Amino acid sequence: MAATVRRQRPRRLACWALMTVLLADLLALSDTLAVMSVDLGSESMKVAIVKPGVPMEIVLNKESRRKTPVTVTLKENERFFGDSAASMAIKNPKATLRYFQHLLGKQENNPHVALYKARFPEHELGFDPQRQTVYFQISPQLQFSPEEVLSMLLNYSRSLAEDFAEQPIKDAVITVPAFFNQAERRAVLQAARMAGLKVLQLINDNTATALSYGVFRRKDINSTAQNIMFYDMGSGSTVCTIVTYQTVKTKDAGIQPQLQIRGVGFDRTLGGLEMELRLREHLARLFNEQRKGQRAKDVRENPRAMAKLLREANRLKTVLSANADHMAQIEGLMDDVDFKAKVTRAEFEELCADLFERVPGPVQQALQSAEMKLDEIEQVILVGGATRVPKVQEVLLKAVGKEELGKNINADEAAAMGAVYQAAALSKAFKVKPFVIRDAVIYPILVEFTREVEEETGVRSLKHNKRVLFSRMGPYPQRKVITFNRYSHDFNFHINYGDLGFLGPEDLRVFGSQNLTTVKLKGVGESFKKYPDYESKGIKAHFNLDESGVLSLDRVESVFETLVEDSPEEESTLTKLGNTISSLFGGGSTPDTKENGTDTVQEEEEGPAEGSKDEPGEQAELKEEAEAPAEDTSSPPPPEAKGAAAPEGEKAAEKDGGDKPEAQKPSEKREAGSEGAPPAPEEEKKQKPARKQRMVEEIGVELVVLDLPDLPEDQLARSAQKLQDLTLRDLQKQEREKAANSLEAFIFETQDKLYQPEYQEVSTEEQREDISGKLSATSTWLEDEGFGATTAMLKEKLAELRKLCHGLFFRVEERKKWPERLSALDNLLNHSSMFLKGARLIPEMDQIFTEVEMTTLEKIINETWAWKNTTVAEQAKLPATEKPVLLSKDIEAKMAALDREVQYLLNKAKFAKPRPRPRDKNGTRAEAPLNASTSDQSEKVIPPPGQTEDTKPIPEPEKETAGPEAADSEPLELGGPAAESEQKEHPEQPTGQKRTLKNDEL
Repeated sequence: MAATVRRQRPRRLACWALMTVLLADLLALSDTLAVMSVDLGSESMKVAIVKPGVPMEIVLNKESRRKTPVTVTLKENERFFGDSAASMAIKNPKATLRYFQHLLGKQENNPHVALYKARFPEHELGFDPQRQTVYFQISPQLQFSPEEVLSMLLNYSRSLAEDFAEQPIKDAVITVPAFFNQAERRAVLQAARMAGLKVLQLINDNTATALSYGVFRRKDINSTAQNIMFYDMGSGSTVCTIVTYQTVKTKDAGIQPQLQIRGVGFDRTLGGLEMELRLREHLARLFNEQRKGQRAKDVRENPRAMAKLLREANRLKTVLSANADHMAQIEGLMDDVDFKAKVTRAEFEELCADLFERVPGPVQQALQSAEMKLDEIEQVILVGGATRVPKVQEVLLKAVGKEELGKNINADEAAAMGAVYQAAALSKAFKVKPFVIRDAVIYPILVEFTREVEEETGVRSLKHNKRVLFSRMGPYPQRKVITFNRYSHDFNFHINYGDLGFLGPEDLRVFGSQNLTTVKLKGVGESFKKYPDYESKGIKAHFNLDESGVLSLDRVESVFETLVEDSPEEESTLTKLGNTISSLFGGGSTPDTKENGTDTVQEEEEGPAEGSKDEPGEQAELKEEAEAPAEDTSSPPPPEAKGAAAPEGEKAAEKDGGDKPEAQKPSEKREAGSEGAPPAPEEEKKQKPARKQRMVEEIGVELVVLDLPDLPEDQLARSAQKLQDLTLRDLQKQEREKAANSLEAFIFETQDKLYQPEYQEVSTEEQREDISGKLSATSTWLEDEGFGATTAMLKEKLAELRKLCHGLFFRVEERKKWPERLSALDNLLNHSSMFLKGARLIPEMDQIFTEVEMTTLEKIINETWAWKNTTVAEQAKLPATEKPVLLSKDIEAKMAALDREVQYLLNKAKFAKPRPRPRDKNGTRAEAPLNASTSDQSEKVIPPPGQTEDTKPIPEPEKETAGPEAADSEPLELGGPAAESEQKEHPEQPTGQKRTLKNDEL
């Protein structure tokens, strides 16, 4: 047994070593990973990161602000972002792009495109005939699509996050408005792909806000449902969301909190921007009235003046939220004419009266979609910057009928914090407490198809059928399978939006195309010809609505089944036993299998008799199998495994998995065993059991996108390369500016130093004139030709000046270091001399240092003293303008050599063992050395038992004098318990000292 253990020990050590290496790799990996979230608002964005040691932190931009304007300025040779671009909006309004997210996923005939042109007439929008979209025409050479502009901004946000995290970042969660449709979401994903970001999820901003609220109030969530309404009015839109919080039991993590989106209402154009535009128009009218008799031009025709007015309107709206009136004033608004006017809050509310009437609209929409009443809402919480307007709060409070509105959440940063929490949950580098998210589908999606049917009279007619794929307010992410069981040839079907009756006429125009995709199947007829003897189980289309709310068609398959007979001898006793056991656990029953399964795929099949387009009985014909679980986690659904079953003897509910032909699953074997078993046991050997064999054939798919075509791959690659070139150009420009600033700063600093006493002391007049002349010449060159100089030329000029001034700076720096270095050297020499003197006084019997060691130390001390005195004397003879011979680096080298020798002796003394002293035959120690004191030489007589002495506390043992090593090296003086009793009787005897015993005491 011992030999076996010894043989296993190297294997165990190897396993531990491998685990250590893997753990080290994981730790190193976690130190280099970080994730970010970008809360993309209409007016500003917030960036948050999570990295090891930094949990959920808002990133500060270059101006040390927590939010950054969503503004990009594009010029011929440079770009500006954030606050820099916002300041450029006054100087160059045409090249400064703002609120461009309103154009994402929109075609040229969309009402929002016309609205954007009316709001910002300074921008020239071009038309893309290939995609029917618009792009920004900055100049004849510069044109960018809204996706490209958004990609630039996402790349800029990543640079801010990387500078803050001090490591590269690629994974991100991006917030989008809840009302974004499929085309708008795909546009955001394409922009992130151009920027090189890996999007973990597109999370709805209302869901991110609700997650942030729930994460920080996890302890308040219990099994009782709590309904919270979030009213989010931002700069561009308004969204009202009803969220239910409660704890649910999950399969993996036990009981965990969950948020469920119950209802959503929105208004795409109600926000702070529209209020600012109303104020801008009011200020422009006041300015025109002030100059009415001067025959001046209309201020609305001047883009720069209108940009100034918009900025002042933004400030005015903020001030009027806390004051009854305020004075609007702009210096040099147009033609060097100043503008000044008083605006009251009442005037502002009158300008936006129709906007305030629309405030309750999203609340009613959310209640209708949730099928709830206001009495069921426990609290209404304000989110978004525009909710700070007092009139908005007044109207909303009246609409919801509550005592007060909740303001216990950060209205600006809640979405960013919730999104970054979700990013950490989706990332493999972090482990967070689970929080179940059940987001809701805003726009229903259905599948439409047409096929021929034969009526009783023998006349064939076309029937149009609809199958709801993802219903309104249904949870996602989710996978579904639809089975077409009456097609044996190639056919087409359409994926469209469902009933959008909850949208108004204007919202429907803004929504765009209600047709998503036409799917053309190729290879259906060939699959039937390939398996003529098999029974068709239909054409199965696998759909996936992922975490980002983007619909995709994973694959289409043609499934066939047949019964295969096996000989009786092939079924062994173990197989029978396995079938029996599996039947006990429900393996032989299809309903039990599906009930206990973890498949999240919902399968809908074509009914045996399709009705018309919208017949009431249509939904009753849909069969849903393998229902999704009640709680839907935020992580993607697990991959499904393909199996075969026959519920109700009619249709096969299959799991989403591999498509290997003739692959039989264990469930199939169990079913085959149960179905093929004859009623009489004695006939088992005569009858042959049958099993099902499934064949899956992949069907070719051609997708025709109808709502908004995605960018082709070649165009997407060109756009990504164009953005990379712009980024590289910006980096080169920053490097050149840094080189020019360094050169200019060096010139100014050196010219100032030439007049300082410490520099004049170590330099001659000629040297200073030479340096000053070179500095002046370089400064003149920088002013005249520096604008066209390259980065290499600027760095070369700086290197020449530094080489010229090196001797001067070196002499000054050396003189600054001398006092401190020489003082440290003197202290080290004095301490080393005292240490050497003490070492030589150690008695020979207790000496731990050899004569060679002490001689070496003495030699180094003497040499160092001699070097110091000689070098200091030589330096005193040299003029201050010459190169010094006393160098700080030489002093440090001497100190290091001396300190190294002293430390060696100190370490030796620290770990040295005391030498044992010789003893005579009676056990007494040898006579004390001559240099010992008289008190040490006198014997101490232990009083006999019964006598008392002044008791003293027992001192702690001194480890350095009586360590374990010393105890092991000395022979025992007294054996057995007698020694222990004597030690107890004489507590005054110091520990670690050996007392001399008399013979009679032994």
